[in-house]
Amino acid sequence: MVLGWTKHGDGKHLAPGEVVRPDERLSWPRMVGFGAQHVIAMFGATFVFPLVMGLDPNIAVMMSGVSTILFLLIVKGKVPSYLGTSASFVGGVFAIRAAAGGDTAGADAIVTGAILVAGLVLALAGLAIHFLGVQIIHRVFPPVVTGAVVMLIGFGLAFVVADTYWPQDHWVALVTMLITFVVIVLFKGFIGRIGVLVGLVAGFVLSWVLDGVAGPITSVLPGANLRDASGAACQPEGTYCVATAFPHDRVNFEPVAQAEWIGLPEFHGPDFKTSAVLLVLPAIIALIAENIGHVKAVGEMTGTDVDPYVGRAVAADGLTTALASSVGGSPTTTYAENIGVMAATKVYSTAAYYIAGVIAILFGLCPKFGALVAATPGGVLGGVTVILYGMIGLLGAKIWIENRVDFADPVNMVPTGAGIILAIGPVQHFIGGDFTLEGIALGTIVVLGGYHLLRAIAGRGPGPAGSEPA
Repeated sequence: MVLGWTKHGDGKHLAPGEVVRPDERLSWPRMVGFGAQHVIAMFGATFVFPLVMGLDPNIAVMMSGVSTILFLLIVKGKVPSYLGTSASFVGGVFAIRAAAGGDTAGADAIVTGAILVAGLVLALAGLAIHFLGVQIIHRVFPPVVTGAVVMLIGFGLAFVVADTYWPQDHWVALVTMLITFVVIVLFKGFIGRIGVLVGLVAGFVLSWVLDGVAGPITSVLPGANLRDASGAACQPEGTYCVATAFPHDRVNFEPVAQAEWIGLPEFHGPDFKTSAVLLVLPAIIALIAENIGHVKAVGEMTGTDVDPYVGRAVAADGLTTALASSVGGSPTTTYAENIGVMAATKVYSTAAYYIAGVIAILFGLCPKFGALVAATPGGVLGGVTVILYGMIGLLGAKIWIENRVDFADPVNMVPTGAGIILAIGPVQHFIGGDFTLEGIALGTIVVLGGYHLLRAIAGRGPGPAGSEPA
């Protein structure tokens, strides 16, 4: 169902082994808590990736809420997912800005125009999947491929933890991780099911206390204290201008104090350049695979057949990407972080996502609250995301096990192993000019292309087909 949920039991308790299905809910106060947890899970990446791409993070947060609600309506509430900012376009956006003059208003418009067109192409791909049938997915993305895509999506984000979050405060990251471990396992009721949120809040408070007791920490913050090879201050961040360690408080409330309570983001329209569109179109390959992997992961967790909604999910992601970029926002995608939250909580109710969407829209209208959430220390995010990303990666293994994938067969083993390593690296592969494939996108292409290439060489026909109703 799209709207309207059946109360699960008494709405308060969930016995061990039970799950709250997409069309069910707990009590509304509890659902608000789960919705808030989804917002926290998506906020870091949804806020950071627009900054990396030079786009307005407040627009990104607001439009992520709008996009999530639209997505749920398009998939008829069958695929619980949150749509946050996609990282697949970062490389293409860098290339566009290099050619369009950097961080200027004109370049912003060209970037969002290119992303808008890519979103429309992705939507058309989703429609093709929907009307031609899910047998296309079964043939192109059999269990060995979908399991690998799910795994490399999770494990492919390991570098974010290792390079960005954990080094900012490794002890706080470790303690936050351990607190989250204990809360999820020790508490069987509602507290245990929002263990990620509890761990994050505990890490935030711990960081604030350490600022007062132990004083500032010396570490690297992305985009801060930029220095060149001679040690002189420089701009912008890049190969020869990097962030360096400096003493700083773990929690910085200055942006919170400066932010307004209520305010609209600065919207802007798109500008269309064919050369820019060509630079971001390859990201569609990764987004299709990413969406399919996420939908498959949701299906595995909920124990339901979501194949008839794969095409809808891909089309919805394309439409929401086009909508968000039409007002100056960022591209969207289903979020592994939120699938990880579902895996940890066993609450798959779409009600939590509608609530999260509304909260995100309100965040977009309240710069001060957004600044507070954005003040979450990197070390805390490291302790939380290492759990979420790891759980997503292991869902890929679950798909393999339940489908009895034979890794004694080199057609399965060779491209899968290579693709996962490329994603985890993350390995960069320069195509030409300013275009580079790397990490998850590169790993996905190697797994998908390599599997079908080796299958053709081995003289094997297509796998079994299914059907997808219109």
